[in-house]
Amino acid sequence: MKSGKWTLLVLAALVATLMVCGCTSTSPEGQTPSPTEVTTTVPIGETETVTETETVTETETVTVTETETEMGNETGNETGTTADIVGVATDAGTFTTLLTALDSAELTAALQEEGPYTVFAPNDAAFEALPAGTLDDLLANTTELTSVLQYHVVPGEFNATSLEDVETLETLEGEMLNVSVTDGVVTVEGATVVTADIEASNGIIHEIDAVLLPPTVMAVEEVAENETTESEAIETETTETETTETETTEI
Repeated sequence: MKSGKWTLLVLAALVATLMVCGCTSTSPEGQTPSPTEVTTTVPIGETETVTETETVTETETVTVTETETEMGNETGNETGTTADIVGVATDAGTFTTLLTALDSAELTAALQEEGPYTVFAPNDAAFEALPAGTLDDLLANTTELTSVLQYHVVPGEFNATSLEDVETLETLEGEMLNVSVTDGVVTVEGATVVTADIEASNGIIHEIDAVLLPPTVMAVEEVAENETTESEAIETETTETETTETETTEI
């Protein structure tokens, strides 16, 4: 009996030992994957989140910067744009008669085109200095008025410095202008440039103190003056003859 009890006790001890060993070996295997998965997942998730945030921030910054730059360029273009020749002449306030003449000859739109043009622009005082009746005659004769105005316009852009290198300039009217520069003073067909290099978006304006008349118009004016002189002479002779006849009759 004692032998059988010892046998049972030994078997029980072996079974208990086997069970303890089984539990000890199973537990580490079950615990090991869990910490590994957690450690690996967390850093990856954090890294991806930070990367996405930085990417969005950089994209937004670039977009705002580009938009602000484009707005700045548009503002600069608007404020930096110079008016065309007609606009500059209007703002100057000293070319009222010239602008009226341009409207009468329907040439205003021509001086608003791309150009560039160089305009020798008579100021208001220059038109006032014309012989009595000349301006009215020009405004009444569109053909002559157009010739006179085109005689003041040269294709291309010539500032005061570049005028020192030329002696003549061909006008839109087809005739040539004689140019001279003495001690920095520019004269064109005898008219003096009183204000040079007035810049416009489609060219340049030089204010002059006299109205330029092309040879064709001057010839017409001379013929008209001669006819007027002859007419006045005939009237004078007729009056003198009638007076003489009256005096003879009375005697």
